[in-house]
Amino acid sequence: MTASNRPPARKKRSAGRILWQVIWTSIKVLIIPVLCVVALIAGMAIGYVVLGKRELADVFDIQTWRHMYDLVFAES
Repeated sequence: MTASNRPPARKKRSAGRILWQVIWTSIKVLIIPVLCVVALIAGMAIGYVVLGKRELADVFDIQTWRHMYDLVFAES
């Protein structure tokens, strides 16, 4: 085999670099769902407090959302 036909030599990666790469990839994959959840909570809070003129604590009460669901999907 001649020198021009040899595949390029690969450098070995250190364990720290591989760990950092795994962590960075995980962060990139999880950032969009986390931002969507934050936007959902912020939207609920702004809509309920600013537009509905209610207390912020009521946003996180399950009875509030159950009542809203019943209002929207009630048979008339």
